[in-house]
Order: sequence, then C-alpha cells, then structure tokens
Amino acid sequence: MTDQFDDFEEELREPPRQVDAEALLREVIDIVALAKPMPLSASVLISRDEVLGRLDEIAERLPEELRQARWLLREREEFMAEQRRDADRLMEDVKAQAERMVSRTELVRQANTTAERIIEEAEESARRMRHEAEDYCDQKLAGMEIVLNRVLKTVSAGRERLQPQLEETLDEQLEEETDEGSDAFFDQDQF
Repeated sequence: MTDQFDDFEEELREPPRQVDAEALLREVIDIVALAKPMPLSASVLISRDEVLGRLDEIAERLPEELRQARWLLREREEFMAEQRRDADRLMEDVKAQAERMVSRTELVRQANTTAERIIEEAEESARRMRHEAEDYCDQKLAGMEIVLNRVLKTVSAGRERLQPQLEETLDEQLEEETDEGSDAFFDQDQF
C-alpha cells in the first residue's frame, strides 16, 4: 500500500517547470531590484551565488532559444518564399487566363468581322446575279420581241396579200346567191 501512496504523491508533484531565458532574466532583475540596500550607501546586497546561478541558467538556455528562434525565422522565411512562389504561380495563371480570354475575345471579334464580310460579299454576289439574270431575261425577251414583230409583220403582209383575193371570193359568192334567188338563205359554212 505504501507503493500506491508513493505513486500518488509522484503524480501530485508538479513536473519541473521549463523556464525560458527571458523569465530567468526577469528574476535576476527582480533580485537586483528587491535587494536590501546597504546603510548609508546607494549599493545593495545581493546573493552572488543566486545571481550567478540564474545567469548560468540563462546562458545555458539562451543558445537553445536562439536556435529555436533561428529555426522559427528560417521556417518563416521558407514559408514566405513558398507563399511568394505560390503567388507568382497564381499571377502567371491569372495572366495566362486573361491572355486566353483576350485571345478568345480577339478571335470572336475576328470571326464576327469575317462573318460580316462574307455576308456582305454574299449579298453583293446575290445582287449581281439577280441583275445579271434580269439582264439575261431582258435580252431574251427583246430578242423574242424582235422575232415576234417580224412574225407579226409577215402575218400582216400575208393577210394584206390575201385580203383582195378574199374580198373577190366573197363578192362572187354574194352575187351567186343573189342570182339564185332571194329565197336562198345564207350558209356561213361555205365561207
């Protein structure tokens, strides 16, 4: 049972306190500040052993803390360098994306300009073809008009030649009918 109490007492004891160099320096400052003054003097009495013991502890811990501080500084510098590299990469990515967007915008603008030019050329070509078709049709109609005028003249000339003969034939038939008598009726199919 005594072993159990010993274990319990060990658990209750405080673990040794890690005191940093700054805290030890403050203790030395407190020792000097709270030291008893010497009568009729500005000097104070301090325990040389106590102050030297604290200064030795400070000297022992200072290199470790300096090492830790240097390590923290180095780690901070590496972190800052990595953040700068990340920022530079991000800026390069942003610039590349901006260039792609500008390039796409430029491509779209060029495509629109090309499309507008093609549409204008197609409309001009369609107008030209329509005018050419109209001119072609007008030429063909003019040629047909000339041919039809010639045919009309030929028909008119033929009719004019036939007119006197037709009148004579009609006159002869009319005379025959009147000679045969007035009882006869007019037959239109004879003509």
